[in-house]
Amino acid sequence: MRMRLHFSFPLVCLLALYIRSFSAFYLPGLAPVSFCDKKEKADEDCQTDIQLFVNRLDSVESVLPYEYDVFDFCKDDKELRPSENLGQVLFGERIESSPYKFKFKEDVKCSRVCLPKTYKQGNKDDIAKLDFLKMGMQLNYQHHWIIDNMPVTWCYDVEDGQKYCNPGFPIGCLVAGDGRAKDACVINSEFNKKNTFYVFNHVDIKIKYHSGEKEGWTGARLVAATLEPKSIKHADEDHPNCDGGNPMEVPADFNADVSIVYTYAVTFEQDNTIKWASRWDYILVSMPHTNIQWFSIMNSLVIVLFLSGMVAMIMLRTLHKDIARYNQVDQEDAQEESGWKQVHGDVFRPPRKGMLLSVFLGQGTQIFIMTFITLFLACLGFLSPANRGALMTCAVVLWVLLGTPAGYVSARLYKTFGGEKWKTNVLLTALLCPGIVFADFFLMNLILWGEGSSAAIPFGTLVAILALWFGISVPLTFVGAYFGFKKPAIEQPVRTNQIPRQIPEQSFFTKPIPGIVMGGILPFGCIFIQLFFILNSIWSHQMYYMFGFLFLVFIILLITCSEATILLCYFHLCAEDYHWWWRSFLTSGFTAVYLFIYAVHYFFSKLQIIGMASTILYFGYTMIMVLIFFLFTGTIGFFACFWFVNKIYSVVKVD
Repeated sequence: MRMRLHFSFPLVCLLALYIRSFSAFYLPGLAPVSFCDKKEKADEDCQTDIQLFVNRLDSVESVLPYEYDVFDFCKDDKELRPSENLGQVLFGERIESSPYKFKFKEDVKCSRVCLPKTYKQGNKDDIAKLDFLKMGMQLNYQHHWIIDNMPVTWCYDVEDGQKYCNPGFPIGCLVAGDGRAKDACVINSEFNKKNTFYVFNHVDIKIKYHSGEKEGWTGARLVAATLEPKSIKHADEDHPNCDGGNPMEVPADFNADVSIVYTYAVTFEQDNTIKWASRWDYILVSMPHTNIQWFSIMNSLVIVLFLSGMVAMIMLRTLHKDIARYNQVDQEDAQEESGWKQVHGDVFRPPRKGMLLSVFLGQGTQIFIMTFITLFLACLGFLSPANRGALMTCAVVLWVLLGTPAGYVSARLYKTFGGEKWKTNVLLTALLCPGIVFADFFLMNLILWGEGSSAAIPFGTLVAILALWFGISVPLTFVGAYFGFKKPAIEQPVRTNQIPRQIPEQSFFTKPIPGIVMGGILPFGCIFIQLFFILNSIWSHQMYYMFGFLFLVFIILLITCSEATILLCYFHLCAEDYHWWWRSFLTSGFTAVYLFIYAVHYFFSKLQIIGMASTILYFGYTMIMVLIFFLFTGTIGFFACFWFVNKIYSVVKVD
């Protein structure tokens, strides 16, 4: 077992770094699209029209995303929604067509998007629409535009002369009553009027393309799309001038009619230095903290490997001496000894609440296999940010299809514990934990429905999820449980005494709660750096793409949870406390408690979320993450300890 573990670990490290080194990795399932102008139009595979799609708008100050149409922007006459997968719907993505339409290689200097949006004082609908637009600017809601499945980015200079490309741009900004400019208003000194909103009603779009003349293929491929948002007050609404002028101001007090004209300019630029397969690089490389992540993960890797090696050496040397001593001494001397061998007649005594433990372990096995396969596919590039919604879709489908191992593990362990209520066991395995997650998810969805957010899951999708759960996952759980109960109970290496042995008084560190609390520290230390970037991607809307590192941290977490649980289990057995079943599960599972504490710290120290609804949503979704992580880490610790206890009691002489 040790040889196989130490052999595979360097391979995983090399695989992760190998995958990361290929910045121009071709994304499976995403074929390039060729564009050409009217003169070059020669075949059906070459397109002249470029369609700009708009996604939902979100904010770092609110958990509630909204659809594009809610803010009363210019709409497309022929609204077209591309087909969305399950992951996109669950993440609240609402992609639709926009009135921004371009012809390839045809520059546009200044074009009006639609008729002016006019808001009159006496009209209640106009007041409500303008108030909602102001709310969006006050909370810094961001546009997310897409061209050729590629985000249209807003690139600007940050500290140390670096350029940061944001996959979104604000709808406007606010200068508060005290004169302080907020967020995007800082970029322009003209935005200085107190208690005033400035709408970004104009965008200068630049589209770069890679020509295929020298490459042997027809037309050109789009490799970058950037824009610069501007606020311009157009004097002539019918013939707008986009060269400059006063900014488009919206007073905080609605004391006059407001008219907003939305315009755009587009230019095309040939750039053969950027390959189509690496067109996301300029976005991902400019993401903040990239260098910090490289250094931190490597540093964490070295520390964890060192600690794991020390734990393994101590365990192997200590156990080797114990086993040799116990096997060599006379039986009478052994009776007088104290230590882990003295509890051999009680160590496999079935635990209390064995039903619940077996259910948790079945669900944990299902989550573990789902996570492993999902991360492995993500490492291969199938679940990259370019393949929208694929990560969540893959995870949900895998979870549904993995009901069989959940039922099998739960039934087999429940039978080993001596349980006979097999129907209850199967039903709880199929319904308990998924039911808690679904109930939490449904309550959060009710809040989203009430707030009119685009993240609210449609009723039809909820029915589809229930159909997948009860139509596929539950029957597969029954199939797995059938085979699990058909198998004989797991044979233990030693017999269990009829009368339980009295447990001596324990020291503070060998009592259950201190041991469990200490057990989760080391595994959490392995993941908290990655956890920061994952929470950033969820709540701060930053792209997460370093799946090679995430898979590497996943392997480190497995090793650390296993070794920490085995170490503490050994200490408790040496103290003649044989209640290890639940303790092994809770020791590594307590890592989830540290995850929750970190999520609370992240909420108060890193996020700017305001509003009761957003706060409830944050902690509601966090509880789902904590429950899943609890089952996942607890299962790892239990099976590591189960293997360890079986191993050590199978190699000692017991009369």
